[in-house]
Amino acid sequence: MTLPAFAEELGSRLPSASEKAAANQLRRILASQAAGGATLRVLDDKKPTEVTLTPGLSKLLMELLRHVGRGDAVTLVPVSQMLTTQQAADILNVSRPFLITLLEKEAIKFDTVGRHRRIKAEDLFRYKRERDEKRGKALSALAELDAEHL
Repeated sequence: MTLPAFAEELGSRLPSASEKAAANQLRRILASQAAGGATLRVLDDKKPTEVTLTPGLSKLLMELLRHVGRGDAVTLVPVSQMLTTQQAADILNVSRPFLITLLEKEAIKFDTVGRHRRIKAEDLFRYKRERDEKRGKALSALAELDAEHL
């Protein structure tokens, strides 16, 4: 299996079968409670501590658990992090030369550090979101055209 240049396996490895099962179990529990937030009781040195998860935090945690439950490698990227061109290309699932073309066309903002280009994760995710929205609209338009010919 090929991992992106910036990815690190869970604890230096991919999740085991028992970790995947635990992630899926916790995800199901959170999903049943997500509408109103969930309260988790965690045993810490044999004394329970309650943690209340907001709906937003529950959703984020469920997304993470979904990937772990499937056995995927997961990387968290803070929006303020500066990415190399290879890291950004891996996130967009494009080649590095194609990403450089996007940068030169000013489709994505970047900074130059010495001779190297660096992309703020926030700007990369904004581009990705806009690109995905355009693709979705184009796909919907295509589906409508196809439906007219049936």
